[in-house]
Amino acid sequence: MLLQYAKNNEPFDDSSTISELKWDGIRLIVSNMDKLNLYTKNTNATAKYPELHNPPIPKGTILDGEIVVLDEHGKADFEACNARFKSSRIKHKVVFFAFDILYHRGMDVTGLPLEVRKGLLEEALQENEHYQIVRPIKGNATDFFNIICQHGLEGIVIKKKNSKYEKNTRSWSWQKVINYQQAEVYITGYSKKEHSWLLGYHEDGHIRPIGSLELGITPSARKSMSPVFEAYKSGESKDHVYVKPLVRCKVKYRDWYKSGIMRLPVFEEFIV
Repeated sequence: MLLQYAKNNEPFDDSSTISELKWDGIRLIVSNMDKLNLYTKNTNATAKYPELHNPPIPKGTILDGEIVVLDEHGKADFEACNARFKSSRIKHKVVFFAFDILYHRGMDVTGLPLEVRKGLLEEALQENEHYQIVRPIKGNATDFFNIICQHGLEGIVIKKKNSKYEKNTRSWSWQKVINYQQAEVYITGYSKKEHSWLLGYHEDGHIRPIGSLELGITPSARKSMSPVFEAYKSGESKDHVYVKPLVRCKVKYRDWYKSGIMRLPVFEEFIV
């Protein structure tokens, strides 16, 4: 079951919903049926996470949740989590945060209301250092999201209390609100192979490369940049064409990688 973005990426208060912290990690299904299997969206990742091999749940249980690497402050470190997923040589320990239960005592419970499934999750999972439960917060979603932003966390998920678990569906019963940051950046080129633009960030008197932009570029925005790319070309490589940094735009983004690359920038508008 996948999430929709809340309208305008804004939190809303509704007595028929609950709100949870959105952990910044990798989605994982923990299946403890005849044998244990750990599934990401596209991979059987059982061998990648030996610390999760003795789940504190009975046979006949399947959980949905997020694997996370926590930093020294208890915040999710997505870059460390992604590095651990990609390389067996990386030793960052992961924690699985369960937010739903799909099978309980061998029975499919996806057709039950979310509130009931939450109760079954509490019954099935005995928390330890590697397995934790994501619990709804008390209070309204708007105040919760404001607190999340103050602490620099990823965002929240707003879920209907009576929602069924809709397999392989991007459902409006679950809506995410992301704590995006905003920045003004320069467009410094484009990819020859992909529909992406190169970005630069003004820092200490020069423009530093900060990666590429793929998301949110509309056909009209792409059309507007075409004559700029043609007129102000400054060089090229095997994969990219570079242009003079004359055009600025506003982007929203998740955060910064330690390498100085902007994570998941989304085009919003040109700055005139």
